[in-house]
Amino acid sequence: MPGDAKITSAAGLIALGAVGGWAAMLVGLPMPFLLGSLLTTALFIVLVADRRGLVVWFPKPVRKGFVAAIGTMIGASFSGDFLSFLPTYWVSLLAMIPFVLMAHGIGYVLQRRIGGYDRATAFYGALPGGLIEAVAIGEQAGGDVKVLSIQHFARIVLVVMIVPLLFYVWSGQTVGSAAGQAMAAGGTGVADVALVAIIALAGMQIGFWLRLPAGHMIGPMLLSAGLHATGLVSINAPVWLLGLSQLVIGVGLGTNFHGTTGRIVLRAFGLSLLTVSVILVLSLLFAAGLSRLVPMAPAALFLSFAPGGVTEMGLIALSLNLSPMIVSLHHLFRISLAVVVAGIAARRR
Repeated sequence: MPGDAKITSAAGLIALGAVGGWAAMLVGLPMPFLLGSLLTTALFIVLVADRRGLVVWFPKPVRKGFVAAIGTMIGASFSGDFLSFLPTYWVSLLAMIPFVLMAHGIGYVLQRRIGGYDRATAFYGALPGGLIEAVAIGEQAGGDVKVLSIQHFARIVLVVMIVPLLFYVWSGQTVGSAAGQAMAAGGTGVADVALVAIIALAGMQIGFWLRLPAGHMIGPMLLSAGLHATGLVSINAPVWLLGLSQLVIGVGLGTNFHGTTGRIVLRAFGLSLLTVSVILVLSLLFAAGLSRLVPMAPAALFLSFAPGGVTEMGLIALSLNLSPMIVSLHHLFRISLAVVVAGIAARRR
């Protein structure tokens, strides 16, 4: 494809993804710029490009660069404040280890036996971690990117739909919409964006040197976490950078949907509904068992173990006045554990 055509293709996909993100924000979809751009790009690929034989192009290095930025911003959450909570909540954090292993095992069996996925796709599709992390590591391990993206898309959407409904049935409390919410919005500047870029680039290089799985994300995340936990840097990432990163990543993932059928989508959502339902019951059991050992309300513990996104579960906790920082800490630990499990598996493969 000529250079001008590549630029036009990439720009057109970004514009399409932005429209999808804006529409997703209006209807209250979780992580709107990631899921909205992924959905609209995937629909365009399946319904238009594939049927008309159109060739589309999107640069993978750009997607990897913004994945590194996401890793940097996730690492920025590991501040000294989070570390101060460890002596109080170490029991529930340790309980996250068997929870992750059990949830992953349940998901793997269901996706392998019922879904019929290959081993790599079932393993990384069942990871109770973030969409970006699971797809990035699973892609390197040989998993089907289309299936992985749809599977985690379905997991996030279903959790964010089911959990507020459960709280409404349980307590009568309505959870406010989390659409469009992200990281702290105040006091950001050029220096913050520059720090994100520097740490992202340096972390990518570290990940490459250490041969980390999905090093373009895990390297920046570990570097940023270390710098923030020790107080050497403090980044207040602007909301627009998080939104732009999610937009680019969503578009990049959506371009992998060539050849996807309605049957694949229905199978992924069916498996996710079954898996999420079982894991939410498991979350409830863990919350009930830990309620006498940890100074947290059972509802907050349930939110801490629900397999949704850090931002979405934290915002639900905030709207219900249920210790959002503690809930976020547990979810960050869950995602980190999932990444460790994925990394060990990737090295063995």
